[in-house]
Amino acid sequence: MGKAGEALKQILATYGISQNKLAVTMGIRRWDVGRWVHGLTDPTGETIVEITKALRGLNSDAALEFVKLYLGDIVHGREDPQDLEED
Repeated sequence: MGKAGEALKQILATYGISQNKLAVTMGIRRWDVGRWVHGLTDPTGETIVEITKALRGLNSDAALEFVKLYLGDIVHGREDPQDLEED
């Protein structure tokens, strides 16, 4: 499962947001959300932004936690810059 899917699955469970509620808020099919949380597909970078916006509309704390889980320490500048370099 991709990191975004894992983060999303955790956020939906923690904040009691159903896959259907997120899908309706985003204007997409519940099936698409289900594919992300079950690791069948990964959302694109653009879709991550849309997920975050939808979560913000449902629960701003959920949106913030999703970003923290997905981006991890890089948000706080704690990631080693060498880890970001390509081989």
